[in-house]
Amino acid sequence: VQLQAFGGGLEQAGGFLRLSCAASGRTFATYAMAWFRQVPGKEREFVAAISYTGGGTYYADSVKGRFTISRDNAKNTVYLQMNSLKPEDTAVYYCAARGYYTSTRQDDYGLWGQGTQVTVSS
Repeated sequence: VQLQAFGGGLEQAGGFLRLSCAASGRTFATYAMAWFRQVPGKEREFVAAISYTGGGTYYADSVKGRFTISRDNAKNTVYLQMNSLKPEDTAVYYCAARGYYTSTRQDDYGLWGQGTQVTVSS
């Protein structure tokens, strides 16, 4: 499986963006998917995860109630809908995949996309 993230950009505070992560291969439906983000000089942090069925979702406290992760297994794509954006959401966002079960730990994910920049202006 190869992952490609896109959809980032520049948005004003209070606005919204939707990130997409497209996966190649026929085993997408067996992977739990997650989004992480990283600011220069800081460690990559967990944002959201979704189980391979889509039945379980998990969020960092900092984005809970504002971001929604979802997936479409027919399209091999996972999404991150980001609403009520804040300047502190500015980061490079990465999608990641691991077999079946979600995790909030980046070390548990073996497959990563290339990252997409999100910049939120105040």
